[in-house]
Amino acid sequence: MNERIALIGLVEILSSLSCGIVILFITYRLVRVYGRKRLMIDEKNTAYNILLGSVLFSVGYIVSGVLQPIIDSYRILSNTDISQAKLVVNFILYGGLYIAIAYIFAMVICLVGIKIYSAMTPMNEAEEIQNNNIGVAVTVSAIVITLSMMSSDGVGLVIESFIPYPDLPNTVGL
Repeated sequence: MNERIALIGLVEILSSLSCGIVILFITYRLVRVYGRKRLMIDEKNTAYNILLGSVLFSVGYIVSGVLQPIIDSYRILSNTDISQAKLVVNFILYGGLYIAIAYIFAMVICLVGIKIYSAMTPMNEAEEIQNNNIGVAVTVSAIVITLSMMSSDGVGLVIESFIPYPDLPNTVGL
């Protein structure tokens, strides 16, 4: 058994669970407060809950795309001669930075997707969701999820641009 790979796997599982719970909780609270205060929607509105679910899924999906860059950073850092304590601190700092960037991108993608779609249609989607129009909620939710799936790889590439990958040796002679 390769203990280093097992440790990386356990770190990934634990960090994914803890970060996932925190991120989804924060997103849930933000969207709920926005719905209650700005849109005057209560929690019993099915259409609003459908939209809330799509935002939670989309944020989780986009943020999950940064797990591999975080693990890559950990692997690069673990091959240096720093102490275990400094390795853990650096892992937490890099991971926190990557997750924060991805979270901001995810929330912006969800909001921009909803705003652009709303601007393109003649109806007022927020009003329709307030009136518990489930059809509109499903349509807007599908758009939010689709946009997050389409942009997730781009967010991952932005995060990867922060990783200090070592230069490869020029063995081809170019």
